[in-house]
Amino acid sequence: MSDSNTIDFKNPSTFILLGIPGLEAAHIWISIPFCTMYAIAILGNFIILFIVKMEPSLHGPMYYFLCMLAITDLVLTTSTLPKMLAIFWFNSREIDFSACLTQMYFIHSFLEIESGILVAMALDRYVAICHPLRHSAILTNLIVAKIGLAVVLRGCIVILPYPFLASQWPYCRTNIIPQPYCAHIAVVNLACTDTHVSSYYGLFVLFCVMGLDVIFIAVSYVLILRAIFSIPTKDARLKTFGTCISHLFVILAFYIPGLFISLMHRFGHNVALHFHVLIANLYLLMPPALNPIIYGVKTKEIRGRLLRLFTHEGA
Repeated sequence: MSDSNTIDFKNPSTFILLGIPGLEAAHIWISIPFCTMYAIAILGNFIILFIVKMEPSLHGPMYYFLCMLAITDLVLTTSTLPKMLAIFWFNSREIDFSACLTQMYFIHSFLEIESGILVAMALDRYVAICHPLRHSAILTNLIVAKIGLAVVLRGCIVILPYPFLASQWPYCRTNIIPQPYCAHIAVVNLACTDTHVSSYYGLFVLFCVMGLDVIFIAVSYVLILRAIFSIPTKDARLKTFGTCISHLFVILAFYIPGLFISLMHRFGHNVALHFHVLIANLYLLMPPALNPIIYGVKTKEIRGRLLRLFTHEGA
């Protein structure tokens, strides 16, 4: 390692993002699917927001939460992809220390917000199926706004210690981050002091925040399935369950890659570093790109409004 990488970085002015370590020669090719997913995420989520805004029949709790999900996905992708593409296309690897901590905060806080929104959507499906006659009385616009505010505040507050602690550690090993963005654990691993506080807090967030979200969603669907199976006719059961399909697909697209990454970090020590990094990148990119497609294909109201939009324009 060169001397420039081993000098004292107690107060580093910049970090160096490597992109995909070991695959630098393929960065241009890797950027093609990444850029495509970014374009799909931007276009798809803006279309969702536009359709919900323009269609009065979609002004309800489910679609308000869907708009929150779309905004969250837009922020999440925009906080990572532009810098990522700059690395792939222009070899622009430097990132200011404060900008790195800001990016870290946005990535992790909006992941927490997205998890909270999925919980809110599970609550909406539970009330709609288990208490259909009281749905509009329980989930009023005011209650939906309060739930949305609580989800955003939780995500913003619970992640605040990440950049705060990271800014306190001395960095004297290297300023090279073997990723195309500033992930929490990647930055903390560069510190040359005991960072157990950051590690333990990261585990707390993983298990006690997102873990509780998963439990809440699971309990909601147990109650939902119990209510569905109590419906006498098969067609009515299938129709009712169909209202949950989009949400279930979005849940799987968000939590399964996250679980896979957690397991790989702990048990996949023999897995190549570039595979770790690629999977972590897909975890940030795939849900924002897939969510509008899932809801566009599986939700009849959105699909119908989209078809009418293009048919009208075509006419």
